[in-house]
Amino acid sequence: LEERDVLRGSGGPAPSDLRLRVELVQGTSADAIARDLHGAVVDREGVRRVREVARDLALRLGVTWRERRDDVQLTGELVALAFPDRLAQQRAALTGSAASGAARQGASPPSAQRARYVMRSGSGASLDARDALLNTGWLAIAELDGAPPDYRVLRSCPIDEAVVRRLFAGQLQEQRNVQWDDTTTRLVARRQTRLGHLLLDDAPLSDVSAEERVPVLLDVVRRRGLSVLPFPRSVVRLRDRMAFVHAHDASWPNVSDEALLDDAEHWLSPLLHDVRRFEDIRDDALSDSLLQRLSWTQRAALDRLAPTHVEVPSGSRIAVDYSESSPVLAVKLQEVFGWSDSPTLLDGRVPLTLHLLSPAQRPVQVTRDLAGFWRDGYFDVRKELRGRYPRHPWPDDPLSAPATRRTKPR
Repeated sequence: LEERDVLRGSGGPAPSDLRLRVELVQGTSADAIARDLHGAVVDREGVRRVREVARDLALRLGVTWRERRDDVQLTGELVALAFPDRLAQQRAALTGSAASGAARQGASPPSAQRARYVMRSGSGASLDARDALLNTGWLAIAELDGAPPDYRVLRSCPIDEAVVRRLFAGQLQEQRNVQWDDTTTRLVARRQTRLGHLLLDDAPLSDVSAEERVPVLLDVVRRRGLSVLPFPRSVVRLRDRMAFVHAHDASWPNVSDEALLDDAEHWLSPLLHDVRRFEDIRDDALSDSLLQRLSWTQRAALDRLAPTHVEVPSGSRIAVDYSESSPVLAVKLQEVFGWSDSPTLLDGRVPLTLHLLSPAQRPVQVTRDLAGFWRDGYFDVRKELRGRYPRHPWPDDPLSAPATRRTKPR
């Protein structure tokens, strides 16, 4: 390796296989193995020079210069021990968005031009597509050209994975790899054996502890926001009610996205101990976790200050919508006959915004002043709609008329 290469390419790079060079140096006739040189040209002077150096080294080391063909099989092991960081594993061909991006730039995907490897050190290396070692799964690389992160392989030889395991048995690392898969939207856990950046074993892992899974899931929530959680409608409404009370009384807990994300480790972690997908979190567990942010006094007062429903004069219980800054009660106009004033929340401090609906469930008036509507707006609405909806009552005096959710009988 210290001398110039004994093979030169003819119309392209020389074959990378170092075993061809060892055979030449060991004394095998260049003519005899020419058919196996894949078109390369032998530098006979180079071969002579390497033989001289090899004999000199053997003499200085006190070993016998041997010319045995079976020594060639040790080449991969020797290179792996000499350059352990250059052990390389072939990686899958470029696919998906990476290949599409290369095509958009007018270049052929690298996998169409050369075989790509990852080395133990983590750097990439590539082998010319015409090289005889193209489909070799593992390489022991002796010489590289170029620069990281993508070197070009000049001289290398195949090595079996079993040999790699034997040579570096004491350096193999068993890892439990627990991570989030954005494609399947679930936690993926695998047991892996690695040698640096090289993957030797990869199998599913079933016994994942809470200590392993919770930090990964929390990180997903912090990166992508609370929208990844399966908040059912009931939990959304609870959170909206708590947010409404907090907006008027800062002593109540803050349940904004920012506040909940900042405190996710406290309220969310217990819900993630046994799940691999966020959809596995129980609805009641999310509700309970939010309610635990309230004191006992606050929990008892919540239904009074921000009720889920309001009973209207017709007897119907109508859900209050707290999703806006001003809570809304959407109710059919005929159901609030006799209601002189707008209902209130927070012990009378905040009036509800009424969306008074036509029989077709469309708002005909939005008001927080019901008395003012009866006085100034009702008769215009009555005049416009009673012809369209004759089976619904349109009394002259809505404050004394009975509220109803029914129509007149035919």
